[in-house]
Amino acid sequence: MMRRTCLAAAMLLVAGCGAARAQDRAPVLHTNEAEIGEVLQQSTLALDDPLAVFDAVFGQLPARVRVYPTENYFYVRFTVGGVTYVGNIRLAPPDRDRGRLSFSYNERPADWNADPRNRHATLGAAQGVAVEKTGPLLYRVTRSGKSVEFSLNDLSGVKPPPGFLKPDERLLGPVFDESGVRFFLVFNRRLKVFHFLLDETGPVADGWMPLKGTRIVVGKRTGFAFYPFDGRKVLVGVDARQSRLNTEFDGPFDQLPDNFIEGEALRDAILAAEPSIRGEIDRLGYFNDGSGRSLIHPYMLYRHISDLAVFDRCTRARRVTTADRPLCFVIDSQEAQRARPRPMALKRR
Repeated sequence: MMRRTCLAAAMLLVAGCGAARAQDRAPVLHTNEAEIGEVLQQSTLALDDPLAVFDAVFGQLPARVRVYPTENYFYVRFTVGGVTYVGNIRLAPPDRDRGRLSFSYNERPADWNADPRNRHATLGAAQGVAVEKTGPLLYRVTRSGKSVEFSLNDLSGVKPPPGFLKPDERLLGPVFDESGVRFFLVFNRRLKVFHFLLDETGPVADGWMPLKGTRIVVGKRTGFAFYPFDGRKVLVGVDARQSRLNTEFDGPFDQLPDNFIEGEALRDAILAAEPSIRGEIDRLGYFNDGSGRSLIHPYMLYRHISDLAVFDRCTRARRVTTADRPLCFVIDSQEAQRARPRPMALKRR
């Protein structure tokens, strides 16, 4: 799947008589003028040639970039012939240590263009691309005499506060989503379910609005829905349209903590939840036949914000025991296909 965010934007630094402190906090300004300038610009870029497109993208990067998302995607956006394209350069383990990276791009999906053609290439020495490790989570990529250092997001020091994890839970690692929101991915060993828990150890890149009549809060920017429970905020919902269009607000299923998973912890958790795929996945959950990755997607894709009320009803249901209440925040893969999915706790007899 393609993920996307903006590669570059028009920026205005607001200056004036105010103190330097106020200037430092001035927001980045995006203008319609700049956007129109982009879509009107003419280009002869050969869009069917991934290496030519890579050169056009790579050639505009600064000498050093930071890769925030934890599945190591550096997201880009560009416009050619009035059409906006989204793509990414990925330094995935173990490809990056074998001198390779992946590059992919497609037209930005829209309601009227929901499944555009994807173009993808694996690039390495054979294509004139060199990938060299220069330090912990730091890689130098060189092409045609130009080098760019890709600094992967080092979250090795990010830990939950004391008492955050419950006795049945194991921390699999910190997650930095392409939305800018951070999570902790945990596995409940007794109930055999995953949760994405909001990381509030630093600033949270969103503001909240309450869902009337429930305890749920919804992100004003992202649409991410959280249920406050046991002193944590559990991700329970992501807007279905954002997932369908594969935007930066499609949820953290595609940003697992690849650089920080210890040993067999992730594979053990996946197999505990889904023993039928034993022998079919590697330690990071990728299928051995190259068909994809085992999906960790415990939250609902909600069509209407009112759909989220089912989580509140579940936690109040008399037949749901205190011990089983974490199952109120999980939608399994079969139930996810229903128009009105029920949490796992309401499916149990």
